[in-house]
This record gives sequence, structure tokens and C-alpha cells, in this order.
Amino acid sequence: MRMDGMPGAMLETVAKARMLGKSPVGAWLRLHDWIWRRLPRSIAALRPIDSYGRFLHSLALLHADREMYLGTFFFRNRSELELIGRLSEPAARRRPVKIAVLGCSNGAEVYSIRWTLRAMQPGVQLAMQAVDISRSALECAREGVYSLGVSELVREPICAMMTAEEIREMFDGDGERLAVKPWIKEGITWHAGDAGDPRMRDALGPQDIVVANRFLCHLAPPDAERCLRRIARLLAPGGHLFVSGIDLDVRTKVARELGWKPLPDLLEGIHEGDRSLRADWPCKYWGLEPLDKTRPDWGIRYASAFQVGEKG
Repeated sequence: MRMDGMPGAMLETVAKARMLGKSPVGAWLRLHDWIWRRLPRSIAALRPIDSYGRFLHSLALLHADREMYLGTFFFRNRSELELIGRLSEPAARRRPVKIAVLGCSNGAEVYSIRWTLRAMQPGVQLAMQAVDISRSALECAREGVYSLGVSELVREPICAMMTAEEIREMFDGDGERLAVKPWIKEGITWHAGDAGDPRMRDALGPQDIVVANRFLCHLAPPDAERCLRRIARLLAPGGHLFVSGIDLDVRTKVARELGWKPLPDLLEGIHEGDRSLRADWPCKYWGLEPLDKTRPDWGIRYASAFQVGEKG
């Protein structure tokens, strides 16, 4: 039997085991995390090792105390940004493209999307709306002023994935304090709110593209599933949903039941494109498992972009 095929009840028993009132699983996962990060990729890809990694990740999902985390980067997934640009082109030829970014944190993803689309389509008109439940994060995003080093708010070096040229084109200022250029900040509306609030559709209106990345993994699976179903209602018929940083079982279940069409374009590039998520697998609950084409459902399981509904 494969390690990742351990029955759920048995796995949950292991995850919740206690010794002298304490769980040994946390220490065990930390040790394996240290080991895994030092494994050569060729070794980690071997079937028995990969199978053991999937077992570890299943254990991490059951063991974790999930909490909201604001960590983010500029230009975090370039393949994803490219696909957003491609999908926006048909609407952009006729009118402003409506894009909502949920769980926008300090605004890095919002500004990355806006900068990328303007670079791909210089004359594009965008109607962007950004939502986060954290008012401190939203205020930071609205202000658009960042540190070149580690951000105190999100505890990440948010410019680490940018080139020096991109930093010059995105920001004014030099040294440690960087301000997003005014033209990039134009046309963005910021909202404080819960992405899963059923009233969100009335607040935002139907969208061409909804981006709901890297926050649903911090919710318990039933809550994440409920939230994702509500998020899908924000799209106009035939609109496109980007959703990564979520338990893959949850996303696959909802996509199947609601009949979403997974987009094959850049699927593998997007899956591998966020190296922070890939690097944290298998011992962190938010880590992203390696793409496995031997799975019969791989085309939907590993898709991060979907068409929702049909255009009228």
C-alpha cells in the first residue's frame, strides 16, 4: 500500500496522537521539513520518496492549526500573470476589463496584475477591485509604499522576485522606501470585507476575472469549500477564476460539482510558477504537491484557472 493511501481514520489518529500530553507530529514534521529541503530534486522525485512526501502532506493537513497569513510577493507567479493578460484581451478590445482580487493582502498581487496588463496591452482600460478582511493590510495596499527588505506586515521580502528594472518601472524612490507609481495606482477600488460574504456580489458586481489566491488554504476545508462556492458567484457567465493556495481536494471537488472548465493553457507553468508554495511541500499545510500526470484527474486537480459558466 502506498504511504499516501493510508486510510483517513488511521491518518487522523496518527495526526492527533499525544505523548505525555504533547503531539510528537509537529516535531516529526519539522525534522522532515529540514531533511526534505536538502534532498536533491532527482531523489525527491523518485516514486517511493514522492509517495512518502504525499503521506507527510496529508499528515500536515490534519495536524495544522490553520491561521490567516498575509505573506505575499510582487510578481509571485509570472505564468499566472501572463494568462490573466491573455484572457483579458477579448474584453479589453470593447470595454474596461473588470477584475477583482480577493485576499489582496498588502496589494502586491493587485499592482503586479495591473503592471503586467499595461505592459502587455499599453492601452488597456481596467476596472480593478481589491478586497481584504485585514484593514491594516488594505491601508498598506491603498498607500502603496513598501520596504525593499522584509515587510513588517507580511514578514516576507516582497520584492525578492522582481528584477532591478522592474523595481525601477514599478516604483518611485530609492533606497529602502519604495512608492508605487501613480499611474499604476489609478483605477483601483479597495474594499474591506470577507471574500466569502454572500453580499460581496452586490458590492462588486459581476466580474470578468476573479483572482482568489493563497488564502483559502488557511481556512478549514469545509469553510474553504463554502467560501469558494460563493466566490464563483462573483463572475459574469463565462468569466475566469484563478484560485491557488487552496487544498487541492477542496478545489477539485468544487470544480467538478459546479462544472467548471479547467484551462490547460500554461497549467504546468502556473503550477510550478510559485516557488514559495512548491518549496514548502510536503511538511507545511499550504505547500503545493508536485504535479502527477499519472493521476486520471490531473487536468482538473492541478489547474489553477477555470472558466465558470457559459457566455450568453
